[in-house]
Amino acid sequence: MKVMMLGLRGFPNVQGGVEKHAEELCPLLVALRCEVEVIVRSGYQPVSHGAQWKGVKFIRLWAPKHKSLEAIIHTFLGVFYAGWKRPDVLHIQAIGPALMVPLARLLGLKVVVTHHGPDYDRQKWGGFAKSMLELGEKLGMEWSQARIVISDVIRKLVQAKYGLDSQLIPNGVQIPALANSTTTLEKFGLQAGRYILLVSRLVPEKRHLDLIQSFMNADIQNWKLVLVGASDHPDDYVIQLKHVVSNTPNVVMTGYQSGDGLRELYSQAGFFVLPSSHEGLPIAMLEALSYGLPVLASDIPANLEVGLDAEHYFPLGDIDILAKKLQVFSLRQANAVERENLRAWVKSKYDWSEIASATLKVYSSVAR
Repeated sequence: MKVMMLGLRGFPNVQGGVEKHAEELCPLLVALRCEVEVIVRSGYQPVSHGAQWKGVKFIRLWAPKHKSLEAIIHTFLGVFYAGWKRPDVLHIQAIGPALMVPLARLLGLKVVVTHHGPDYDRQKWGGFAKSMLELGEKLGMEWSQARIVISDVIRKLVQAKYGLDSQLIPNGVQIPALANSTTTLEKFGLQAGRYILLVSRLVPEKRHLDLIQSFMNADIQNWKLVLVGASDHPDDYVIQLKHVVSNTPNVVMTGYQSGDGLRELYSQAGFFVLPSSHEGLPIAMLEALSYGLPVLASDIPANLEVGLDAEHYFPLGDIDILAKKLQVFSLRQANAVERENLRAWVKSKYDWSEIASATLKVYSSVAR
């Protein structure tokens, strides 16, 4: 089966939840005897990545480096490319690019859309962008031949708004080998087991400022707070965040990390915190669990859906309660057996191999 994927920046090692989703999924689809081509944005996909990775073929197309325009223009160009190449299935990722689903259908393509979350709820978007994202959701859901959602929360949203069924196929995790090296820790002045970790893009809905204030209030001795991530389009929020970090002791920004550096930061953290106000199904949270890290997360529906015990959640935006939980978790670190049990638990719920098989079944139902 020939599958073409569209609606993401690129991979491997390109920041973003959709990008990580595709990076894990596509090689497994190749292993299931799919011919997979991914249309990537040339500004994010260096030529050094090559034309192929783990059997996945890349098509680099230009897109303007503009927060509001790059996805839709790239998808517009990508749909015409797909119309020329005629894959068995065009798989469009996320509701912004899904604006182009009617065009793809008019070109005679068979289209699957994955809904990764209501992006119009993100704080970074203005009124016009939000309305376009809502339109993309509507067109993507109503015009595609099949709809995939990554959480039950999104499945219920699609059913309530459009009266349409969708296939629930969550994000997944690969259980990694733990890192024992300390090169990255030494670079940033960190001590194993003595730092709190957040891995995310630098965007307002991740609520870094809430976490920093809670960390200051908690006043945990000999601990640091580590913020891993970058912004594709630096803005006022990133400027504000860097200013706050520069004036707050024991808070470290590492920038974007991948590969061995990121593996080391996950492996040796004390615990992981995700204070966000918006998620689809948080891959970073699943990754933290795959390393056996205890997790604290805001009580938004997408985070609750992961299914941790109540003690692992706190009310969104409640800085005081989060500060108290930071103190508690700093005193109660998981031992090796507890961490291995956690790794086994998340593997049983979010296995990428099962996710790839379920995705192929959706393709088959559309392509026949």
